[in-house]
Amino acid sequence: HDWQNLLCDVVLVADGIEIPAHKMVLASCSPYFYAMFTGFEESRQDRITLQGVDPRALQLLIEYVYTAVVEVTEENVQILLTAANLLQLTDVRDACCDYLQTQLDPSNCLGIRDFADIHGCIDLLNYAETYIEQHFSEVVQFDEFLNLTSDQVVHLIRSDRLSVPTEEKVYECVITWIQYDVNGRQHHLAELMGHVRLPLLAQDYLVQRVEKEHLMKDDLQCKDYIIEALKYHLLKGEQKTCFKTPRTIPRQPVGLPKVLLVIGGQAPKAIRSVECYDLREEKWYQVAEMPTRRCRAGLAVLGDKVYAVGGFNGSLRVKTVDVYDPVLDQWTTSHSMEARRSTLGVAVLNNCIYAVGGFDGSTGLCSAEMFDPKRQEWRLIASMSTRRSSVGVGVVNGLLYAVGGYDGASRQCLASVERYNPATDTWTQIAEMSARRSGAGVGVLDNILYAVGGHDGPLVRKSVEAYDPVKNTWRPVGFMAFCRRNAGVVAHNGMLYVVGGDDGLSNLASVEVYSPETDSWRILPSSMSIGRSYAGVAMIDKPL
Repeated sequence: HDWQNLLCDVVLVADGIEIPAHKMVLASCSPYFYAMFTGFEESRQDRITLQGVDPRALQLLIEYVYTAVVEVTEENVQILLTAANLLQLTDVRDACCDYLQTQLDPSNCLGIRDFADIHGCIDLLNYAETYIEQHFSEVVQFDEFLNLTSDQVVHLIRSDRLSVPTEEKVYECVITWIQYDVNGRQHHLAELMGHVRLPLLAQDYLVQRVEKEHLMKDDLQCKDYIIEALKYHLLKGEQKTCFKTPRTIPRQPVGLPKVLLVIGGQAPKAIRSVECYDLREEKWYQVAEMPTRRCRAGLAVLGDKVYAVGGFNGSLRVKTVDVYDPVLDQWTTSHSMEARRSTLGVAVLNNCIYAVGGFDGSTGLCSAEMFDPKRQEWRLIASMSTRRSSVGVGVVNGLLYAVGGYDGASRQCLASVERYNPATDTWTQIAEMSARRSGAGVGVLDNILYAVGGHDGPLVRKSVEAYDPVKNTWRPVGFMAFCRRNAGVVAHNGMLYVVGGDDGLSNLASVEVYSPETDSWRILPSSMSIGRSYAGVAMIDKPL
């Protein structure tokens, strides 16, 4: 480069490689060089040897100082970050951290985490820790895990935020780590098992696998842990809740970032469009459309799939069910219900989907049915005491509530509510709401059931009421900003999200969020791309 030898007043040397430069330029970009050229004895030298700096990295960084350009690659990122850290070129260091963040995968994240720790890259360290917690099951399958020290394994498995399908996974990874070098590692077993939540393992797994494991049998402390776990399984009800050790506390993964999924709806006709709101980025985006137009459907999240149940396709009430897989961003078809149902209520209870009431094209329905994913079939359950189309449903403490709706026989919107107990297959009337509500949205926060908006004849409501199952009473809470009926409602993180709906004249694109702490509503900063009523809504993990 032509600047390279023009008026240079210093030569930097690393590993015998010489790089001419200008003190003024270096000092203006780097606090490290500024200190060197203003304070130390190096300020009088015109040839300076830098210890422990990779010569390739130094060349790239000096080039960066003059051109403001550096290309971070898989090959150079580690030497660059190390040198940029030393020379206090924070922009390059941050660029390296950002690059490493994009390169994280289950096979290298433990190494990147340590690298970030050594170099004090706090953001990258935190990001890597969260990544490891959320992908723990895959991380433990790679060599990086097997080569950890016992302290590092402890640091990993003691976290309350580990995301594992079952605690068995944690137990197995400890055994695998020990077996990788039995003689050298066996004496760490009890220390590690102290952080495995053995009481939370399935009972038959404990008896058949853990109890028979020779490593565990031969260790007195581990035997005590097994006894503690089996004792925990023997206890019932009240006793179980009182039996507390560090190992009986369930892990609580922070969870992946969430997205709000809004499926189909009326805009003004039935549509196939599905959009997603990213809660972190506060942005909407489109995802795969449904196979057919659908509005007035019910929505349920079971496992990691989203079920769109029944509804209206623009000409017919349907009994079909479509299933969305967020990871693949694609739809498939599942088993159809027994009855055609539109404006039905749908909820998940005991890992089964319940479809309640609705309208089949000629009459309102008092019937209800459930889908058992193990048997892959729908079957009818007991009927409600009254027909309810445009009904809202919610689950509190293992009981299902059918709220309001419309009874074609009396031509009345309903204030009545009934409760279903799956253990006895019976419906019971509970306290009535203070207002008749058909097309009310229903959501549950902290064991309180909320009935949101809805209508009574031509009157569309912005009022909201809350039901306390312990007291069997309804009380009014803060009004929404808009009148809404047929809105989608979903709870997340202690808040209630109310999506779209219509005000009696037009479909709404806005979303309102209720906070029980302040008893107030706020409107999300950005609205859906279109107004939609009768849409299905769900809160799901953002697919990575």
